[in-house]
This record gives sequence, structure tokens and C-alpha cells, in this order.
Amino acid sequence: MKLAATKVPISTVWTSPDAPRDIDAPATADLPDVAAWAKSMDTETRLGLHGRTLTQLLFAEPVLVRSERDGWSEIAAPWQPSSQDELGYPGWVRSSHLGELPTSASDPVAIAVPSATLFAEPGERPLAELSFATVLASVEHADGHTRVATPDGGYGWLQDAVLRSVVEPSDPDERLRLGEQFLGLEYLWGGTSAYGLDCSGLVHTVSRVLGLRTPRDAHDQADELPNIPVDDVRPGDLYFFARDGKPIHHVGFVSPTGMLHASETGKRLENTPLTPDRRSTLTTAARF
Repeated sequence: MKLAATKVPISTVWTSPDAPRDIDAPATADLPDVAAWAKSMDTETRLGLHGRTLTQLLFAEPVLVRSERDGWSEIAAPWQPSSQDELGYPGWVRSSHLGELPTSASDPVAIAVPSATLFAEPGERPLAELSFATVLASVEHADGHTRVATPDGGYGWLQDAVLRSVVEPSDPDERLRLGEQFLGLEYLWGGTSAYGLDCSGLVHTVSRVLGLRTPRDAHDQADELPNIPVDDVRPGDLYFFARDGKPIHHVGFVSPTGMLHASETGKRLENTPLTPDRRSTLTTAARF
């Protein structure tokens, strides 16, 4: 087993090397274009991701590589806690998406806007477009920019305005403000990026920006976080949903008007009152 880091802006994690379809080629290319991939899929195609995709890795995110086969790496993602594996969320990614860990790991900052440009020098040549919730080690600050360590021993610069220190205290209102940036974004099974989120992916990525270590899946989030009575919730808490005798299948942020959540495939991220069906399956609540 070896340590590595994601060296592309977004790498999708698959159930197996055989899982991707022809239409998924933009996501599995050596330099993936997740924005184009998401745009190319209609609802039926997105439904076909169920059982194929698991989660996504963001730029510079560490992984443990267990094995390699035919251009693919079997990995565990330690930043994404999971009951499936004590080392982190398991799955398969393209080996070409992985590089060496950044050389520095201090003063972490997170991208707190939907996307941000990584520059070679402040305001000069763009290197990559990075997603919300990308966490990087900051090295120095100059002229409204922050220099960050990147995989394979490199460096780049980001505007200070797009960043948030992950050690800065947060409040419930900030959780909602961060999540509301994605109102109208189409649901993506396994999504943890600005180009598509699923319900637990929204909670996980917002938590990451705030420096909170939150599991990747809804049922693990419910098990890990302190549960509270549903009648005691306040904005910024979490609602969890399950049908009788079934595991938890959905999560969303409690909001003043109801719930901020990524609903399901074919729908878009919304902030709306709880529907009768949601109320009938509301099982528990939790607080960070």
C-alpha cells in the first residue's frame, strides 16, 4: 500500500474498472472534464450511474493505493470516512489521476466558492480550475493571493477571496450560505464537486470547507454525529430520512424554510418546505 494524491481537479471513484460506460469517457480521461461529462448526461443516463460511481476525489486529496490493474488503482480515501472500510471510502480510480502528495501540509485552506482558478503566478497563467471544497496547504501570502502546495512537488496561487481557513470557527448560518451557492445544481449520484452533488455529498463537502471530519454517506453521518430530537432542530442541523425497516437513504440541512438538500436523480438542489412524503420518512436529526 502506498500514499498518493489526486493530481487532477476532480477524479470520479468507480465500483470497478469495468463500471464506466462510453459516455463516461470525459470523466475517465487522463485530464478529466467533469463539467462536460455532467452536461452531457440526461436523467436516464444519470440514473445509470447508480451502482457504477461511488464518490469523487478533489485536487490534492490523499488516497491509499492498495493495488493497480490495467491503468486503474484500487484506493481508500481517508478524508471520506466510511463504515465500509476503516481506512476511508474504497473504490477504483484512473491511475493517471494520481500523483505524489504535496510537499507541505500546514495551514490548510479550502475553496469556499463553486470554482476557482489556480494560477502559476498571481493573476498570470492558469494551471487548473478547482472545485468547491478543495483543501490545500498554504505556503505564503502576497498581493491578495495565497501560494499553495500541489501534488508532485509543485505550487500554485489562488486569490484570497475564494479561500477559507479550515481552522476558522464557523456557525450554522455559514453552513447554509455555503450550500446555497449550489441551488439549482442538478443532482449527481456520487457527486462531491461543483458540477454535481448528491445529498450526503452536499453535507460532506460543506463540512470539509469548515474543517469538520464528516463521513461520506448519509447513514454513516447519522451514526457518527450527535443525534438530537427532531423537534429540537435549528437551522444548520441535519435531517435524516428512512423508510420502515430500511437504512437511512437521505440527508439535508435544516433551513428556516424547511430543508436545503440535493433531492434525487432528475431533480436539482433546492431549499423548500418538507413535503408530506419527507415528513413521513423523517427518522432523526443531528447537530455538528
